[in-house]
Formats: sequence, C-alpha cells, structure tokens
Amino acid sequence: MRVSDEQFVEFELGQENYAIPISAIHEIIRMQDITEIPNGRNYVKGVINLRGKIVPIIHLSRLFELQETPAGKSTRIVVVNHTLEYIGIIVDRVNQVTTFTDIQPPPERIGGINGSYFAGIGISTAGLVGILKMDEVLIQDS
Repeated sequence: MRVSDEQFVEFELGQENYAIPISAIHEIIRMQDITEIPNGRNYVKGVINLRGKIVPIIHLSRLFELQETPAGKSTRIVVVNHTLEYIGIIVDRVNQVTTFTDIQPPPERIGGINGSYFAGIGISTAGLVGILKMDEVLIQDS
C-alpha cells in the first residue's frame, strides 16, 4: 500500500478509467482536425499544429488494442510533456483531477494490456484506475 499526495488527471477509454500524473500534462484540448501521416504506425493518428508546434497524436485505444469509440463532444486530446517535446493522446472523456488513497503495484497484464504500461493501480472512491507510465506508453520500438 502506497499513499500519494500527487494529483492525477483521470480519463476514460471505453469503459475503463486511466490516470496520468498532472505534472506530465501540458494542456487538455478539444478534439480537432488531425493531419494523417502516410505509412505511420497504426496507433499514430497523425499530427496537429498547436500554436506553431507540430504535435504527434497517439490514439491510445489503438495502442492498447481496445474497441475504438467514435470521437464525440467529450473526446479530448491530452497533450503531455515527453522528453522535451509535446505528444497528444486521444481520450474518450476527461473525468477529474484526483488523488488516490492507495496505489498498488500493477499486475503483469491488465485486461490484455501489457502491465509495463502502468505505474500502478490507484484506488479511489470511484473504483480502480490504471495509472499510466508515460515513458513506457510513448516510447515504442521503431
């Protein structure tokens, strides 16, 4: 059992809840037109121009091989700081900023998703939330 004062942004992908440390997030923006990149990886949706910076956009549902939900009013792009650049991830809905009363180590696999993507499982009043390890999620083999 590990208690953390750190704040996280909790979001949904399909029926599952995930969280990212708030310290890793640059900003959260509404879904916008994404320029696709030919011959890119399946989970790379494309790029956007964010106030003069080109930001690659990752479709987290595709990366985790989950059922894709069509973009709707609640779809957001969470722009994270990663190794001196911005990367956007598409999420179905941003729920809240939260802290966890308990963080448990992740199992080897979580619902078919590689456990190395997770820093832990947060326990909150809303239930269990997978806390993503952004370095593992964003760095994929070339």
